[in-house]
Amino acid sequence: MDADVSGPTVVAAGYFQTYSVVGLLAVVGVLFVAIAFGANRLLRPVVPTPEKLLTYECGVDPVGEGWAHTQVRYYVYAFLYVIFAVDSIFLFPWATVFAAPGYGATTLVEMFVFLGFLAVGLLYAYKKGVLAWT
Repeated sequence: MDADVSGPTVVAAGYFQTYSVVGLLAVVGVLFVAIAFGANRLLRPVVPTPEKLLTYECGVDPVGEGWAHTQVRYYVYAFLYVIFAVDSIFLFPWATVFAAPGYGATTLVEMFVFLGFLAVGLLYAYKKGVLAWT
């Protein structure tokens, strides 16, 4: 009787071979970045002047302190944008599943529940005055 060669050892070798390709690509990527940074360090001109050591902001010389007050409302607008961006990301797969036979009513109810939660959150933000631009 001949021994069966296609046992778990052969499957494991193929499994680890695919990970070795990923590992090799990761190493090549890290080496590429390291070589680029090293070449930059070797080839750049090093001539520090007072103008180069100043903080640069839009071509205007810095005046005053380095601390600035940031309004919290801008973070709230960013957070609301992220919420609605995530909402739109969930709507595209829903539309494809909604078109599949047998899933129409279930996915429609699930999406209205999801949109209801978003509407309650938006109503809460509106009632708190977060959406008022001042």
